[in-house]
Amino acid sequence: MESIIPSVFLNVNNMYDWATVALIRAGGTFYFRGMWFGGAHGIITIDPSKLEYMLKTRFNNFPKGQYYRERFHDLLGDGIFNADDHMWKEQRRVATTEMHSSRFVEHSFLSMQVLVHEKLLKLMDDVVNSKNSVIDLQEVLLRFTFDNICTAALGVDPGCLALDLPQIPFAKAFEEATELTLFRFLVPPFVWKPMKRFEMGYEKRLKESVQIVHEFAEKAVTERRNELVRLGGLNDRSDLLSRLMEYTDQNPEGQGTQKRFSNKFLVDFCISFILAGRDTSSVALAWFFWLVQKTPEVENKILKEMNEILGQRRQCSTIKEPADHDAIFTVEELKNMVYLQAALSESLRLYPAVPIDIKEVVEDDVFPDGTVVKKGGRVLYSMFSMARIESIWGQDCLEFRPERWIKDGVFASENQFKYPVFNGGPRLCVGKKFAYTQMKMVAAAILLRYEVKVVEGHNVVPKLTTTLYMQNGLLVTLKPRLLTSTV
Repeated sequence: MESIIPSVFLNVNNMYDWATVALIRAGGTFYFRGMWFGGAHGIITIDPSKLEYMLKTRFNNFPKGQYYRERFHDLLGDGIFNADDHMWKEQRRVATTEMHSSRFVEHSFLSMQVLVHEKLLKLMDDVVNSKNSVIDLQEVLLRFTFDNICTAALGVDPGCLALDLPQIPFAKAFEEATELTLFRFLVPPFVWKPMKRFEMGYEKRLKESVQIVHEFAEKAVTERRNELVRLGGLNDRSDLLSRLMEYTDQNPEGQGTQKRFSNKFLVDFCISFILAGRDTSSVALAWFFWLVQKTPEVENKILKEMNEILGQRRQCSTIKEPADHDAIFTVEELKNMVYLQAALSESLRLYPAVPIDIKEVVEDDVFPDGTVVKKGGRVLYSMFSMARIESIWGQDCLEFRPERWIKDGVFASENQFKYPVFNGGPRLCVGKKFAYTQMKMVAAAILLRYEVKVVEGHNVVPKLTTTLYMQNGLLVTLKPRLLTSTV
């Protein structure tokens, strides 16, 4: 390993590619120290064995840490996305119980189905029938995932997918609060902390945006609490907020004890859930559609798989099925879309929604290969760079090749430390199944109905943020697809 002071600010326009080249030259890991990240020190790595040591073996010694929590605290509070130790453990336990319950799974699937077929596709039909068939698909997908995640988390549909694409104060404030928080990672504390104290510049705007976000969430919590008191229960509601309000701890004997969470706990939890679910799935889908339209053979295989599933449905059905263009896929049919899942996983490999993550070192530690990290240091790991390393993914690592995820006709998951796009170890994403269901439903519904083509000359490049947005959006044209049944 060599010691490097990264020249990030000289490479800000292509930081992800620069970091990849630097990591390859350094053998997969390098030390950093200096003004970058406000005088921080530590390592940047793409070594799967180091990720396993950090995210699993020595999990407690590599938390999110004060550095991360302090910058996100105004927006996320002590929510699961920002918490460590007992606060994180409690929320993780509750989230796992509720999100994996059959009640929430069924509710989220049905509400997702309604949103896709009654709003998203209607919006796209409206675009197709208009004089201008160009649409920013990334923007539309962000609106969809925001409505969907708010419906799942709060039981409230903000209405971002209305045909006139209205500006929703809560959605706008949430996006602005997220983006403005990122400035705290780019400047040292002696810059942003005085700006916060005296409400100057972007810190003033951040405070205003965070206030709008919290007021919206607090109102939802208060109204649901009042509904619970008025009705004596929330049996007709299956959203996450309602389930948390009626959460029951089960002891080993199977006896339940009602657990009352504070309003602050519920607000912080739901805001973290929205943050985790809004950006990641929408951005992942945007890169997926970009890659698929560039790779016709992949698109044709996805269409063939969907067409075969529809053919099987017609053969087994005793009633007249709707035209393929109007088909609504079931849970089982989506599960059977092996090639689609492989294509989504491959897209996430090349363009992970969260391209880089960071952990803090609690006590001095030594990785299995002898790399030393000191107390208070940081470990950054780049999922974006890992996908571009031949020693990890083979000589074809730069290719978009869904087949690498299929063995003997079955989807084959990869080691989570080789493919940490859903995190790994105890912090493995609790919403992974939810995310895949959402992505598969949206991808299948759109590709079945439309040919999606990026506008000629549109420049698609990643934006330098904690989420891998496309800097210029994704301008596409939509053309109704003519499907030919294979059965």
